[in-house]
Amino acid sequence: MLAGKHILLIIGGGIAAFKSLDLIRRLRERGAKVTPVLTRAGEEFVTPLSVSALTGVKVFRDLFDLGDEAEMGHIQLSRAADLLVVAPATADLMAKMAQGAANDLASTLLLATDTPVLLAPAMNVRMWQHPATQRNIATLRGDGITMVGPNDGDMACGEFGPGRMAEPLEIVAAVEAQLGNGPLKGKRILVTSGPTHEPIDPVRYIANRSSGKQGHAIAAAIAALGADVHLVSGPVNVADPAGVGTVHVETARQMRDAVMDLLPADAAIFVAAVADWRTADSAGEKIKKVPGGGPPALQMVENPDILATVGHHERRPALVIGFAAETENLLANAQAKLDRKGADLIVANDVSHGSGVGPGGVMGGDRNRVRIVSRSGVEEWPEMTKQDVAEKLAELVAERLSGNGASAR
Repeated sequence: MLAGKHILLIIGGGIAAFKSLDLIRRLRERGAKVTPVLTRAGEEFVTPLSVSALTGVKVFRDLFDLGDEAEMGHIQLSRAADLLVVAPATADLMAKMAQGAANDLASTLLLATDTPVLLAPAMNVRMWQHPATQRNIATLRGDGITMVGPNDGDMACGEFGPGRMAEPLEIVAAVEAQLGNGPLKGKRILVTSGPTHEPIDPVRYIANRSSGKQGHAIAAAIAALGADVHLVSGPVNVADPAGVGTVHVETARQMRDAVMDLLPADAAIFVAAVADWRTADSAGEKIKKVPGGGPPALQMVENPDILATVGHHERRPALVIGFAAETENLLANAQAKLDRKGADLIVANDVSHGSGVGPGGVMGGDRNRVRIVSRSGVEEWPEMTKQDVAEKLAELVAERLSGNGASAR
């Protein structure tokens, strides 16, 4: 809940601004005080009267307003809240933030603040994908700005793709994660999720089966306990968790590089199903079948072992957790992995078709049954949803990092 929390809500100019009205209601029903700032462009989509009626307070609109400056100057306004939320965060407003521009009230507040900032981007898919916007996003994330969304979907302009503002309840969840005083508050935690795709040629690739459901659920559950979570995700069809900084990669080497760039961290949880091998040389063009020529010979090389790299690294987090997806000799393989890769815990699960988990097994399903393997023994958890596994594992991480659990090494 957000009782006693103060949110400064900046409403940018875009069709998604209408969602900000519902967002205000959702924040206030959870006990938050919402102070609204409405940009000139935002006024084209929602009225100051509507915003004021829902927040119960005046709407700040102009940088050079003598009355507002006398009551509460823009510098004080920028620092009086617990969190600044920009929804919708337009391409223009994000560009101003990335470049340090301050030519209106909203951009001035964002430049003058020393308060955490959460963005809910919303724009046309081409604008979102434009290299300039992507550079600005990288800059803002490097500055510690967090984002929720955008989601994929139909645009008001008739196009489809990433750019839809996150739904109000998704933004609320991100706010709660950022302001929560949970047991992982102040901890920086790294999570990997999904498969990696190792190209054979521009059309074909080698991959492990993984939906990303378990890894993404773990990232969200840890964020809900107050942690600063950074997710490195392979190609999945699962939405980025709200309140989690997400880096998208394709190959094992890209995932390794992203993980190393995100260190140091207090804990790292390696859920991703990283492909063990790749072709020595990916073909630049599609490999064609030659009548009577037989299949091509593929020379395979080993991919980097990300868990082992971090588990034995000088910047090793205090807690390192790996996953072992096995089809036979589950515990023996998990215990061997624990020692070989320098992990503190291995979460082992049987992914065989005969595992008996759920209606169709673990892969791609919504249920899981895991064993927690440590140097002190094995703890068996009953079958439960992947969300429940995530929440229980998040509690275990909090316990370990607080020093109440068994020694990490």
